[in-house]
Amino acid sequence: MRQEFRIEGLAPPISHYCDAVRFGDMLFIAGIPPTDRDGRLVGGDDVAAQTRQVFENMKLVLDAAGAGFGDILKVTVYLLDVNDRTKINPVRKQYFGNARPASTLIGVRELAIPGMKVEIEAIAGLRSPK
Repeated sequence: MRQEFRIEGLAPPISHYCDAVRFGDMLFIAGIPPTDRDGRLVGGDDVAAQTRQVFENMKLVLDAAGAGFGDILKVTVYLLDVNDRTKINPVRKQYFGNARPASTLIGVRELAIPGMKVEIEAIAGLRSPK
C-alpha cells in the first residue's frame, strides 16, 4: 500500500517528487528545505534559524501522516559546513526531546536552493494507517 503526500503549507516541489511517501507502516520524508509556503528561504545566513524552519516544515508532514518527532527512526542531515553541527544540535533537541533517531550527517558543496545551509530528510515508523 503506497500513499503519496503533498502537504498544504509547504512550497511546491521544485522537481518531480512529493513531500512524503507512506508504504505500509513506514513514512519516507523527502529532503525538507528551510523555506516558507511560497518557496522563500527562511533564516538568512543563520543555520540554526534555517534548521528550525526545516523542522517546522517537517512537523507539517508528520502531522499529515498522524505522526510526531518521536516516530522518526532515521534522519539524514545535509550541511554546507559540517562544523555547523554544533549550531543545529540544540534545535534538534528542541524538536526531538528525548527521542534519538539514527542519524547521518553529510557535508555537501551546495544545495538545491541558493542560500540554503541545511536540508534534512527522515524516515518515520507509523503505528496504524491513517
